[in-house]
Amino acid sequence: MQCQTVQPGVECTFWRKNGCTFEGNSCQPIVEQCEGCERIVESKIGKVCSVAPSPAQKWAVNICNFATHKKVEKKLVEQRINPLKASKRGGR
Repeated sequence: MQCQTVQPGVECTFWRKNGCTFEGNSCQPIVEQCEGCERIVESKIGKVCSVAPSPAQKWAVNICNFATHKKVEKKLVEQRINPLKASKRGGR
């Protein structure tokens, strides 16, 4: 259904027949870490995320999974080689 309070006309998964079902009955403004993201939209209460109604919860543990301005750095893990198997391979 479409939001009627913060982002009128925008499809919202939390909007029901009896109103907004999200905590506090409204989306929450973005947090500092969200600055630069492409998913930020202007609304009646200021800047909000178009995907997540509570940006603070998304950033609480780690990087937000919807963030378009930050990328997760993958760490390469060195593969351990069994010395016994390596010596057998080298003997071929």
